[in-house]
Amino acid sequence: MKFNILVVDDELNIRVGLGKSLEMDGYSIFLAEDGNEALKVMLKVEIDLVISDLRMPGLSGEELLKKISNSYPTVPVIILTGHGTVENAVNAMRDGAYDFMTKPVNLDRLTLLVKRALSSRELVLQHRALKEEVEKLEKKRNYSNIIGKSAQMQKIFELLVQVAPSKASVLITGESGVGKELVADALHQLSTRGDQPFVKVHCAALSESLLESELFGHEKGSFTGAVGLKKGRFELADRGTIFLDEIGEINQSVQIKILRVLQEKAFERVGGEKTVQTDVRIVAATNRDLKKEIEDGNFREDLFYRLNVVNIHIPPLRERKEDIQLLAASFLNEFAEENNKSIEGIDPKAAMALYNYSWPGNVRELRNCLESAVVLCKKHIISIDDLPPALTEEPEGNYIKITMGISLAEAEKIIIRNTLNQEKGNKSKTADILGIGRKTLHRKIHDYGLEDEFLR
Repeated sequence: MKFNILVVDDELNIRVGLGKSLEMDGYSIFLAEDGNEALKVMLKVEIDLVISDLRMPGLSGEELLKKISNSYPTVPVIILTGHGTVENAVNAMRDGAYDFMTKPVNLDRLTLLVKRALSSRELVLQHRALKEEVEKLEKKRNYSNIIGKSAQMQKIFELLVQVAPSKASVLITGESGVGKELVADALHQLSTRGDQPFVKVHCAALSESLLESELFGHEKGSFTGAVGLKKGRFELADRGTIFLDEIGEINQSVQIKILRVLQEKAFERVGGEKTVQTDVRIVAATNRDLKKEIEDGNFREDLFYRLNVVNIHIPPLRERKEDIQLLAASFLNEFAEENNKSIEGIDPKAAMALYNYSWPGNVRELRNCLESAVVLCKKHIISIDDLPPALTEEPEGNYIKITMGISLAEAEKIIIRNTLNQEKGNKSKTADILGIGRKTLHRKIHDYGLEDEFLR
């Protein structure tokens, strides 16, 4: 990625000299002699970093900084100042400048500062790319809310497209929080019943006495409090889809009635004798092992086979970690908009914490985590300090966690980063522990982009 840097200074020699020095580092350079000319450049070119003098005729560096902070909040600004105006530079930092340097400029320090500033900008651009990828995936599939690029999720997407138009019953399995309800939504949206009712029943939320009445309805006077006829969810879902979430929680008597609906498309309301016909597709979901429930006598085997015509199993998030980045980007966009906050990405340490965490609560926990981070974030980038403590606590024992499925290079990067952290950045000790030479360690730190984290 080639970054565009704008150098703003009323002194020709300084702006040209800085421009040539930065150009030698591989950046595309644009020059402006004052703030007004700088703003004209920014209207024509997407600038990634501004280096501006503080004192200039016309529009000063202070005024330019304020305009950039308002119109281009994610573009970092480095302020240049003479020794006599350091106090003004500190004030500029309060107004949103990334950092400041005194003249004459130390080119080595400027090079380092530019790299650090652009690393933040790169996060913004990466987040934009992820956002575009999420939008493309949603358009491609004709349904939203289910996000993932892992091989496991690609198989699920293919299965959804294949199964949705059929009349077959579907059993969705997976741990709590993996997104079973979203898959049920997609099945209905993509089916020929998509414009008909979609009725959801969370079976575990209803007591045994209420569940039967909720599902099948009741006649007036069938029990105390039944003051009139009430249609049940199966009746309301006629010609559409009914989603029975947590199907493993229902009792045997209700199981028998559901089995009859599957076999005969008919049932009677509680307290009634009239048979009600219904054309409904059943999609069920459970986080229980229904085969074990059958062995234990808690679930009917005949109902299981009727429901499990097609099984869609959603793996836990810890088994498809390549989906975390896309999911996090999607949730970040959602909650930033909801909370009217301008947040443009997640920094590397926070992203690594998201990747390394085991996510026992799956996608639901990740969603809650990002909502919390957005609310707590005080800047434009989510940092590790914005994440819940559970994600940042050190694991017990002196070990490094390497997740299966990542590349050898990524594993080496994790080992080097963790060892450097453990040794508080001491490269000699780190090289000794890893059994490599100090020069080799320096090269790998450079290759893996760890220089800014462990600069000494």
